[in-house]
Amino acid sequence: MKVMIRKQADGGFTAYVAKKDLEEPIVAMERAQLWGGEVTLANGWRLMLPEMAAETSFPVTVEARRLGE
Repeated sequence: MKVMIRKQADGGFTAYVAKKDLEEPIVAMERAQLWGGEVTLANGWRLMLPEMAAETSFPVTVEARRLGE
């Protein structure tokens, strides 16, 4: 699914899923650099993000996979 990742002013991240009209903060990350691992949203959804360069600029739209459906 297409997910837009944005960086917040406080350094945190939010994920927006347009097809579900859902925007939630990312509350847990498997990897410190965000990319290539699992993230957990505030609503409990778990997403697997693709590998990307650490210096990727935000906002960015990626193809993520929802885990545990």
